Amino acid sequence: MCRFKFLFAGLGLSTFPLLPVEAQQKPNIVLIYADDLGFGDSSCYGATRVHTPHVDALAQDGIRFVNAHSAAATSTPSRYGLFTGEYPWRRKGTGIAAGDAALIIHPERNTLPKMLQEAGYTTAAVGKWHLGLGKETGKQNWNGLITPGPREIGFDYSYIMAATADRVPCVFVENQRVANLDPRDPIQVSYTKNFPGEPTGKDNPELLTKLKPSHGHDMSIVNGISRIGYMKGCKSALWEDEHIADSVTAHAVQFIEENKGRPFFLYFGTNDVHVPRYPHPRFWGQTDMGLRGDAIVQFDWSVGEIVKALERAGIRDNTLIIVTSDNGPVVDDGYADQAVEKLKNHKPWGPFRGGKYSAYEAGTRVPFIVNWQGKTRAKESSALVSQIDMPATLARLAGVDITVKEVGDSRDQLDAWLGHDEKGRDYVIGAASTLTVLTRHWKYIEPQDGSSYNPFTNTELGNDPQDQLYDIVHDRGEYDNVAAGNPLVVRFMKEILREEKAKGIGMEL
Repeated sequence: MCRFKFLFAGLGLSTFPLLPVEAQQKPNIVLIYADDLGFGDSSCYGATRVHTPHVDALAQDGIRFVNAHSAAATSTPSRYGLFTGEYPWRRKGTGIAAGDAALIIHPERNTLPKMLQEAGYTTAAVGKWHLGLGKETGKQNWNGLITPGPREIGFDYSYIMAATADRVPCVFVENQRVANLDPRDPIQVSYTKNFPGEPTGKDNPELLTKLKPSHGHDMSIVNGISRIGYMKGCKSALWEDEHIADSVTAHAVQFIEENKGRPFFLYFGTNDVHVPRYPHPRFWGQTDMGLRGDAIVQFDWSVGEIVKALERAGIRDNTLIIVTSDNGPVVDDGYADQAVEKLKNHKPWGPFRGGKYSAYEAGTRVPFIVNWQGKTRAKESSALVSQIDMPATLARLAGVDITVKEVGDSRDQLDAWLGHDEKGRDYVIGAASTLTVLTRHWKYIEPQDGSSYNPFTNTELGNDPQDQLYDIVHDRGEYDNVAAGNPLVVRFMKEILREEKAKGIGMEL
């Protein structure tokens, strides 16, 4: 791309190297990864009808980014990019995973938790996983040790949801065994056909005592809510949705308490605010936006509990905390929870267009807060940052020499994350049903013949058979396509994509 360097100044790109930061004693690292939490869903990002005091407190003496991006507009590929540092569109099979999907990250890959283990960190994954388990899809031994899994990609401890809350199996998996499983009542899982005599949301709507589907999600019924996929048995192991946040938060807090004397990395993936939204009753009515609003309050509570645990352990000032989300927001994602009816003037997507599943900006532009007490100070940063840089950035923080590591597309952005660099990346590649290129000035969406609108989720997908180019500084809503008037910029953006795609050749393990 050197022949296009003359364009960098006009496109808002930087050719200057990052400034080094002083070596620090290895801090603990806590990554709090919300689910479907939009750019505008917390009060420190402008929400007025929901209050998030614990998230806000982290922003008040941390770096609050306004141009931060997940690796994709949906959950599985975002998590793949987060842990591997490789853009998920490079790898087949990184789309939204079924509940019985095989482990998507190959055990031989270099990963973020593996690098931190090498640096002396104890590592844990607690909460939503959605990266698959086992060697073969549909052939997991749910009644025994499920391998490969989190341990094989670098996590010493794991307490995870097998996939995500709207998919079976609706159980927690601790260290790769179903938690609280009674061997006399084994678990059975299928994504092809139901088990004889088992009720479904489609055929037995009278059994849906908590939530009913608005579209899809009408298969096996667990806890009065129908899901995607079929399961049978394991009554003692089934979760209750209203206790999911309590359970994963308690296990995260326990991990902190047990490892406070050594450096640790905690990935804490919440289910909030993913569907089915059914927060604990103590959060009901905390907002006037129904269950989705109350789930945001529950997420904020979880954040507060993690911070309190660090304070009780006396390690708050030596812990780097990151709060972000896996993708943009969606309001109706399959359950009739009144999220649409009660949304009113709340804008989960903030000033941007689109949302989850979308190539428009709200698909991947997410909240991103970095807080390290005593090392960061209250600051809004417009630096262009991406979660794809998690491995390289945190490896540098931990003292790992990434020059001898395979970190894929990940780049060291520690100076930007700590507020010392206001520019960040030159560009970020985004992924939905098509690819995008974002610089600090321009947004390009690659032509795609797919549907432009999802009527079920009421989401503009951003697909168009023509080139799309937006002046993202002056047109945050991406309504004025200026591709025709800026052929040189379009050519430059296409060249970025061409060269990025070429890098992917031969990258399969």
